[in-house]
Amino acid sequence: MNTSTQRRVIFSADDFGMSVEVNEAIEEAHRKGLLSTASLMVAAPAFEDALRRAQRMPDLRLGLHLVVIEGDSCLHLPVITDEKGWFGRNQVGLGFQYFFSPATRSALKKEIHAQFQQFARTGLRLDHANAHKHMHLHPTIGHLLLQTGKIYGLKAVRTPMEPAGPLGETPHLSDRALEQWTRVLRWQIWKAGMKTNDSCFGLRWSGHMTPERIQRLIPQLPAGVSEVYFHPAKSQNAQMAALMPGYQPEQELAALTDPATRALLAPHNIQLTTWDAL
Repeated sequence: MNTSTQRRVIFSADDFGMSVEVNEAIEEAHRKGLLSTASLMVAAPAFEDALRRAQRMPDLRLGLHLVVIEGDSCLHLPVITDEKGWFGRNQVGLGFQYFFSPATRSALKKEIHAQFQQFARTGLRLDHANAHKHMHLHPTIGHLLLQTGKIYGLKAVRTPMEPAGPLGETPHLSDRALEQWTRVLRWQIWKAGMKTNDSCFGLRWSGHMTPERIQRLIPQLPAGVSEVYFHPAKSQNAQMAALMPGYQPEQELAALTDPATRALLAPHNIQLTTWDAL
């Protein structure tokens, strides 16, 4: 966490490896736009395609997008996945299971280690880590991510704390609940000796980070380090449409590549940054 009044921003993308459509958009957003950072799903269908693209983009910083919900696993352990190795979608149900079941926690520890190990096998530098659907806010997942990540040289983790003010919205009860969960995560990150961001944007507008919204947000970014994360894609395949109905991934790509987005940074004294610069 940074207490400076200076405003810095990381533009990042989640779900690298989910599909070729996502991978194409991340490559375009990096080469032609503001994207400096992406989070890799190491068991996802288009992981190998993402890896080939990453090897052609040495300046794209890559982290682990840990999957313990609504996605593919590395180990296909039946305690935590179905017969196809797929994690369930019930966030509340999984949360209780992950917290109260010793057998589940044991399986999770093995799976999380396997995902970090798979990332390490790529030979890419581990820039950061976060979790799909922000599941590292769960104290068990957060602890295991940090504990295992430390073995693999992890130094930075996303804190998904999104203030309402810069978005022009009124805080709700859910914001206060989120703040309490993020306090626990920040404490875990601090105790592990790792870095994190001050603010994070992409929660309320997930799937709808349009150019108009992003260009309205940039002048309002708060002091410190903000991560603004996206889910860009050239289009949605059938699975993506089922999992993320109504998302506008093409608009999210447009927000990252629109010259008008970049043009707002300097006049508002906002600097681009990266996790390793924190």
